[in-house]
Amino acid sequence: MPPVVRSVASLLLGVACLMLANGALSTLIGLRLSATASGATAVGMITAAFYAGLTLGSLYAHRIITRVGHIRAFAAFASVVSVAALSHALFVDAPLWAMLRLIQGFCMAGLYMCIESWLNGTATNESRGQLLSAYMVTLYGASGVGQQLLRLDDEAGLRLFMIVSILLTLALVPVALTRTIPPQLPNVSSFGIRRLYQSSPLGVAGVFISGAITGSIYGLAPVFGAASSFGISGTALFMSVLILGGMALQWPLGRLSDRFDRRSVIIALSAALSLTSLVMIAAAGQDRSSALFLVAPLFGGLAFTLYPVCLAHTNDYVRRDDMVSASGGLILANSVGAIIGPPVASALMTMTGPAGLFSFVAGGALSATVYGLWRTRMRPPLPAEAQAAFRPLPQTTPTVSPLDPMSALKAR
Repeated sequence: MPPVVRSVASLLLGVACLMLANGALSTLIGLRLSATASGATAVGMITAAFYAGLTLGSLYAHRIITRVGHIRAFAAFASVVSVAALSHALFVDAPLWAMLRLIQGFCMAGLYMCIESWLNGTATNESRGQLLSAYMVTLYGASGVGQQLLRLDDEAGLRLFMIVSILLTLALVPVALTRTIPPQLPNVSSFGIRRLYQSSPLGVAGVFISGAITGSIYGLAPVFGAASSFGISGTALFMSVLILGGMALQWPLGRLSDRFDRRSVIIALSAALSLTSLVMIAAAGQDRSSALFLVAPLFGGLAFTLYPVCLAHTNDYVRRDDMVSASGGLILANSVGAIIGPPVASALMTMTGPAGLFSFVAGGALSATVYGLWRTRMRPPLPAEAQAAFRPLPQTTPTVSPLDPMSALKAR
C-alpha cells in the first residue's frame, strides 16, 4: 500500500463501512417494496427522494461542517443515517421511507464532504491520483460487495436493517479515532448551468442523462430482480455484477477517449449502451436469467462510464483554473438527473413490465447518441493531444472535484 494511501486508511475504512451499508440498504428497500401494490412506483419515488437529499446536502451540509467541525459533523451525520436506516424496520410505509431516504441523502452528502475534504487536505499534487483511485475503488468495491449482505436476510425482515445500522455506526470509529488534523473545506463554487452548457453542451446533457440512468439502476434494478424471480441471493449477485462491472470498465473506456475525439467515444458508448439494453430486454422476455447475468457486467460498465467520459469532455473546453467549479456543476446536474430518472423509469415499468427499466435506459442512451451526433455538426473536434487526460471522479458531491490531478495544474 502506498504511504499516502496508508495515511488515510482509517478514512477509507469508514468509507467502506458507509458504502457496504448504503449499497445493501438501497437494494433492500427495492426488494421490500417490490411485493407491495405500489411496487416500482414507490421505489422510484423513494430513490428520487434520496437523490434530492443528496443534492440538498451538496448545497447546504457544508454549513454544519463549518459550524461544528469535521469530526463532530461526521459523527452527527453518521448517527442520523444509522437511526434512519433502523427506522425502516418499524413500518413498511412508502411515504415514511421516502422521508427517511431524503434525510439519509442529505446526511450522506455531509459524510462525503467530510471525507473528501479530508482527502483533499492530505493530497499533494503528486499524490492526488493515488488518493482518488483508492477512494474510487473503495466506493464502488464496497457498494458492490455490500450487495452480498442481502444473503443474511431473515424471515422477520429485521436482521438486515440491524446489520446496516451497525455498519453505519462502525463507520464512526476509524474517523473518531483518527489523528489526522481536520482540514478546511475547499471552496468549491459550481458553474451555473447556463455557463456550463455554453462551454460543453454535450457534457452537460451527458451527465444529466447519466444521472437519470444510474439513479434508476441503483433504485429499480432490485425490483427487476425480484420480478424476475432471482430471489434474494440472485438479486444480490445481479446488483454486484452491475456495480463491479461499472468499476472495471471506466478506466479502459476512459483511456480510449483520450486517444480519439471524445465525442465519438461518447456517441459509441451511448449507442452500445442502448443496444445492450435491448439485449437485456430480449433476455428478460425469454426468461433467460443466465443471459442477463452474462450481459450485466457490460451493461453496468457502459452505464457507469458515461458520466466520467462526459466530465472529461467538459474539461476539454474549460480553463484549467475552472475545472473544479465545472466538475462541481456537473455533479449537481448529474444529481438532478438522478432525481428525475427513477420516477419516470418506474412509471415505464408499471406500464410495460419489469423490463421497462431497460427500455428507459435504452431511450436515455439513444437520446445521448442522437444529441452527440448533432453536436459533431455544430463544433469541430479537438485534436487528441489537446484533450485533457481522462480521470474518473465519483458522483458524490462537488467537494471531490479538487482531487482531480488536472485541477492542480495552473492555467497556461
